[in-house]
Amino acid sequence: MSRPRIALFVLEALPNARAVRRFVGDHAEDIAFVGLSNAERPSSGGLVGQVRRHLARSGPAILPYLGVNFGLPDLLVPLSPLARRLTGAGTAAGAMPLKALCRDLGIPTLRVDDVNGPEVARAFDREVPDLIVTFHFDQILSGATLSRAPLGGLNVHPGLLPRHRGPVPTIHALAEAEPAFGVTVHRLAVTIDAGAILAQEAVHLPGDTTATRASVLLHEHGRILLDAALADLAHGRLAPGTIAPILPYCPFPDRALLKGLRRRGRKLTDGRDLRDALALSARA
Repeated sequence: MSRPRIALFVLEALPNARAVRRFVGDHAEDIAFVGLSNAERPSSGGLVGQVRRHLARSGPAILPYLGVNFGLPDLLVPLSPLARRLTGAGTAAGAMPLKALCRDLGIPTLRVDDVNGPEVARAFDREVPDLIVTFHFDQILSGATLSRAPLGGLNVHPGLLPRHRGPVPTIHALAEAEPAFGVTVHRLAVTIDAGAILAQEAVHLPGDTTATRASVLLHEHGRILLDAALADLAHGRLAPGTIAPILPYCPFPDRALLKGLRRRGRKLTDGRDLRDALALSARA
């Protein structure tokens, strides 16, 4: 089997940005198009609606995490060309915002308000990908959308599935008495984070690791596992994977969980993460 053409779906943010940019740089010839999730899409309530929901569930303690992981990197994207010139990062894939990188590489992109909507369907019809890959994507693909790719889909999840299904697995791992971090590559399924597990690796992280830094490091490990899975797929040796039990879904944390983290001295984010967010599009 030849290398599959990939439809890549991403919400670009601090946790995945450098890993997914390098993935795109390495696989540019195989990527049919990149779908960039609109984090402020109307169906999610827009920016104001999302902040209100997070405040209602998590309280103000979640705001630094949201700002460092999502808000600040997005705000600084327009300054990336200047920052890369000043720091010498130039056109290094790890430093270029994903949309600009795709433009330079000739990869079509589209802003995704609804991954199951008509615009995405037209992109599938136009570009004819074989495989879907999601890499820190915040929308749920329907069965109809998954069926548009003959080879189905793969997802990179920064957690040890079937534990910690959901959008912020490193927060839930950090909240445990003995945090266990890792990354999983699995088949996409309609049920969130419930597809067959193809590869998994436990990763030891230092005791002072924040949930933010853990997610950044685990996405880097996940890129390596994803590359191996794609190579196996291209050579016709990708195993069916392991079906694991479906454990409870882990949403964004509530106030009680965040209180428990503070009591143990564990952090969602810190000054080092802030510096990383500030430098995201300024260095490779």
